[in-house]
Amino acid sequence: MVFNNIKAVYLDRDGVVNHESDAFIKTPEEWIPVPGAIEAIARLSRLDVIIAICTNQSGIARGKFSAKSLAMIHRRLFDCLHSAGGRVDSIRYCPHGPEDNCRCRKPLPGMILDLNRCFNVAANNVIMVGDAARDLESAQAAGVHPVLVRTGRGRVTEQSGRFSDVPTFDNLDSFSRAFLTHFETQISGTSQP
Repeated sequence: MVFNNIKAVYLDRDGVVNHESDAFIKTPEEWIPVPGAIEAIARLSRLDVIIAICTNQSGIARGKFSAKSLAMIHRRLFDCLHSAGGRVDSIRYCPHGPEDNCRCRKPLPGMILDLNRCFNVAANNVIMVGDAARDLESAQAAGVHPVLVRTGRGRVTEQSGRFSDVPTFDNLDSFSRAFLTHFETQISGTSQP
């Protein structure tokens, strides 16, 4: 089972934690959590796992918003999490555009590999939750366990048939409940190998 021995859960942001927009999320007011996502992260926060966000934010390179605006959006995310008793240990974002040839933009694994180094976790102890093909491809390239949610672009990603072997959940809330149940069972010593 993909949940065994997990030390870190990495999340895509747009489409997983918050609703996405083809026009980009440019202000804190435009940042709207997916129902149940904040509570899901709070639920994961009760566990002894690292929680991080890996997000492409090419709107910076495209001049749609600034790094300062992005920091304000993330401040809103942190405030919502704090109010719910949750936490995120790190946010990594790629500010580059598709033509910039950086190593951090998903589907390349740069952000995930950076987090693994930062937190000293092995790839086989990490789950990456995403809604888009690029999230799952990034996870696979980094050697971590991909998980698909059906929010955001998740249904389209699922219907592509390319990721039929990837564990799939309706949303971050249902993933967190399943993960918590497995984690608690593993801790109590009744988990199956």
